[in-house]
Amino acid sequence: MTLHGAPMLAQSPLTRLRSTTNEAELNAMRAAAWHRHGVASIAVDDITDPWLRQAITNEANRRWGRRNGGCNHGR
Repeated sequence: MTLHGAPMLAQSPLTRLRSTTNEAELNAMRAAAWHRHGVASIAVDDITDPWLRQAITNEANRRWGRRNGGCNHGR
């Protein structure tokens, strides 16, 4: 809601963009990143092996710090 006569907020072209990317297209981009750059993009929650999931989580926390939000598993 805006007040009559109030100045408008600044607009950026980026604020008007909406991603219409579906899951198949996201997976294709992930595959391309892996094949071209050696970068793997895997959601931690998709990793079923608990040891491997924790190892990847530990490395990500070491590099970039703990996540804001998400599941803390009781911590």
